[in-house]
Amino acid sequence: MSIPTVINAAGRAIPLEVNGKPVIPFMGVGKYRPAGKKHGPPVPTCSDYPDDGNKVVASLEEALRRCGLGDGMTISTHHHLRDGDLISNHVFDIASGLGVKDLVWFPSASFPCNDPLIRYLEDGTINRIEGSMNGPLGRFVSEGRMKGTAVLRSHGGRVQAIQDGEVKIDIAVLAAPSADCFGNAKGTGGNSACGVLGYAKADSMYADKVIIVTDNLIDLPCYPIEIEGNYVDYVVVVDKIGIPEKIVSGTTQITRSPDRLLIAGLTAAFLEKSGILRDGVTMQAGAGGTSLAIAVFLHEILKTKGWKSKFGFGGSTKYMVEMLEQGQMGYILDAQAFDLDSVASVARNPNHIPYPVFNAYNYHSKGNLTSMMDIMILGATEVDLNFNGNVVTHSDGWLLHGIGGWQNCLHARNVILPLPLFRDRIPVIVDEVTTLCGPGELIDVIITERGIAINPLRHDLIESVRNSGLPVRTIQDLKEEAESICGKPDKPCFEEDIVAAIKWVDGTVIDVVRKIKA
Repeated sequence: MSIPTVINAAGRAIPLEVNGKPVIPFMGVGKYRPAGKKHGPPVPTCSDYPDDGNKVVASLEEALRRCGLGDGMTISTHHHLRDGDLISNHVFDIASGLGVKDLVWFPSASFPCNDPLIRYLEDGTINRIEGSMNGPLGRFVSEGRMKGTAVLRSHGGRVQAIQDGEVKIDIAVLAAPSADCFGNAKGTGGNSACGVLGYAKADSMYADKVIIVTDNLIDLPCYPIEIEGNYVDYVVVVDKIGIPEKIVSGTTQITRSPDRLLIAGLTAAFLEKSGILRDGVTMQAGAGGTSLAIAVFLHEILKTKGWKSKFGFGGSTKYMVEMLEQGQMGYILDAQAFDLDSVASVARNPNHIPYPVFNAYNYHSKGNLTSMMDIMILGATEVDLNFNGNVVTHSDGWLLHGIGGWQNCLHARNVILPLPLFRDRIPVIVDEVTTLCGPGELIDVIITERGIAINPLRHDLIESVRNSGLPVRTIQDLKEEAESICGKPDKPCFEEDIVAAIKWVDGTVIDVVRKIKA
């Protein structure tokens, strides 16, 4: 049976409903205006909570029972423990043991450690995931094996959905490296320190019930407070919330690939020669090998010029920490720590400030941090001739990545995508992206090892490097060169079934992912 669809402003056919709920088609960047009021959880009363402030209960199962865990509920978790997370899976172990069915898992992201949840998708404990699905989880969804339809949102889109009531969280289970008996919690201290808890803020404020799980119960007050105990129902103490060596890596590695280093060098040169890099600049870069190399090159330019970045927004790495400590960066505003140096820096440096994505990325708020950023370094799986970007599927159509903060970051003043011209002999620049995640009008520059393509909409950037000696080319030229080397890959084959909806930052549906044809 065919699913009723409508063509949105990006020219993509999207369903009128997802998981039984009507959707709003993407209308264009900045075109949708929300109406109504923010969602509010039930009003609590202190009469229901201990006068001495001690909310500790014996186990996570007891806390879930007291929260009324039942069929069809939405359970949220965060991903600051990354691949060392020991709590998210345990929630569904308990639910399965209690015979609970059709749960919605609403994580801020998933990691390989969450692959065992496939068994609960198969037996009906979990109906669907509304969050990133990587590796085997993504493959499971692409094969059309999940009962419900997946919904992928950016980090900012996730908090927008929580705030607006698009997603109503019944129970938030939030792991915390340090907490007190009242539920105040932070991301530093203890054996499972992850630095910050920036992805859990909205969950704690808007969920009907909130459980803090910690392996480091400390005297009240747990300070500095990232999650306030006034929003917390129960505190659970366990032996371990995470495996430290898998929460963050001891060192984050800069790429050693000559091609990737060339891309990093070209990116730094472009930022300097175009005038984007300057004294007082604001910036964000990721934790991939190429992005780290770019950060090192930019640090050297700042030192040489005697310039200072006003602030950097993290995901933080040790290279950003070095800029802060050596005086080339004034502040780090941090939503996620990517390595041990960053975790330590958050704990000791008052200029390294926990800054939740609820404040930084939420498009339905009174201003957005990303629009204030001068430099945004991002990746992509595909870019097309109209500069549209894809970050969730590959050219073969498999759903293998989440959106992360990528869509939110597109609103920066200068969005730079340093990309290899091809991966595994598959061109990265294509006629049309397999899955549309970000409109090309927001992507400014593509930098490859074989040349730089500037979006024709950015006349200012084109003029700024006209006589720079940089290898500026058209995106058509780069695509043709890639195809002359690799050939033109076949397009993936899909069935009609929609397995995932891709939300834009404002909650509208920008595209869908369809089931891979067997």
